[in-house]
Amino acid sequence: MDTDLDDAHTDYTHPGTRPVAGGCAENEDDWRRRLQHDTPGGHLLAHNAMTQALTSGSPIHLMHTTNALDAIRASGQLYASSGCLLAALYCAPLTETPAGLRPHNLGAYLLQTKPHTQTLMIEIAPNAPAPAKGIDYLRLGPLHLRTYLDHRSFLTEAEDHRLRERALHQIRDAAPFLDAALANATGRRTEPGPFVDQLAAAVRDLPFLGYVYFEVMSEYLMLHSTSTETKVFAEVGEMNNHLYKRLAFSAVSGMDKLFDLSRFHPNHQRLHDLIADIEPPLAPAAAQYTRDRLSHLLTALALDPGQDATTFTFLGQDFDSLTRSAPSLLGQTLFREIRILQRYPQLYLAFEQAKALRAWNYWNHHQIATPFNGFLPKGEIGVNPAYPADCTVWLAKTCERGLLHPVDKLNVAFVPRMADLGMTAMRRDGTGKAAGHPATA
Repeated sequence: MDTDLDDAHTDYTHPGTRPVAGGCAENEDDWRRRLQHDTPGGHLLAHNAMTQALTSGSPIHLMHTTNALDAIRASGQLYASSGCLLAALYCAPLTETPAGLRPHNLGAYLLQTKPHTQTLMIEIAPNAPAPAKGIDYLRLGPLHLRTYLDHRSFLTEAEDHRLRERALHQIRDAAPFLDAALANATGRRTEPGPFVDQLAAAVRDLPFLGYVYFEVMSEYLMLHSTSTETKVFAEVGEMNNHLYKRLAFSAVSGMDKLFDLSRFHPNHQRLHDLIADIEPPLAPAAAQYTRDRLSHLLTALALDPGQDATTFTFLGQDFDSLTRSAPSLLGQTLFREIRILQRYPQLYLAFEQAKALRAWNYWNHHQIATPFNGFLPKGEIGVNPAYPADCTVWLAKTCERGLLHPVDKLNVAFVPRMADLGMTAMRRDGTGKAAGHPATA
């Protein structure tokens, strides 16, 4: 059993309970009940169209947008890429209708906002019904840490020293906020507004916090929204992806060009205004939700379950102590620092292919042909390129009704290899840095 990856997968249809650090006021079961039963959209966590399709055992239809069709045709191969799906080809679900294949609202959004790309339709005939286990990229810290420890020899001594010092420096700089989050998670509540202001400032020190902050707010919007648009999507078993897209693009200039959540750091007033522009009734409670949910989630993500969150402090920790007490947080921090090394384009496959091999082995063992983003089952789904299943790929066209139709069967096959960095969403920006570099104003 791969315990790191087992812990990183979530199944809302058959929930398990992960241990959390001692002293937490709430556990994972408490939060799951709140999210599933006390929110308007909570039923979609366990009962949504995507996971129902996966667990049916029937053929699965997905769409993938690409600007590399000529290269795909020439090579006859499709590769996976890193990101929220770890080692899968990023897709969105399709639903069969008599008139054509209807995109999930995430897919429809991609078709609208990527007009210069071409669309592939992928049909996968699984060997068996798949479990509804999605991978939560926020919980991949132990995998990142283990990969770094196993592959340090790929780094020069200077690179390794810089990497460790930068990771330690970031966690030490963010220690006052991290300790504040522990206090809130253990019932010692602080005021919501100042907490969010402290969080916004800490993202600049510790970029991983921007990812946690954004996912918490995405969760808040998608589960609490009662808009007409959200209700229409819910009727067909879909969460409303438009909500967090609006949040991201409103909060961060240029997010449409490089989706870098290390730059997501709105303060209390800015957060209120952003939520008010999206769905006004949700704005007043946004800061309190952020304080409560993020404090618990960050404590569960950051601390080893053997620690006592009531007495632990991040102040004064060294690298070795963090390896033992906060391996997940240290792993996430190292991962984002590795991505801004000057030699990262050369080192990319050495580190990411190692993670991919573990992921593909895990997915194949669990009969997972189509892994999905499991922090929330919102429609981000991929293809496991190492899974031994029948798979057919077509070039597809969109009709005036927004439905997809296969027009040209492609002679391509999935290959268990990571795509080159330049072809992925983690490509470097105009400054030469990869997504995930320290946030700037």
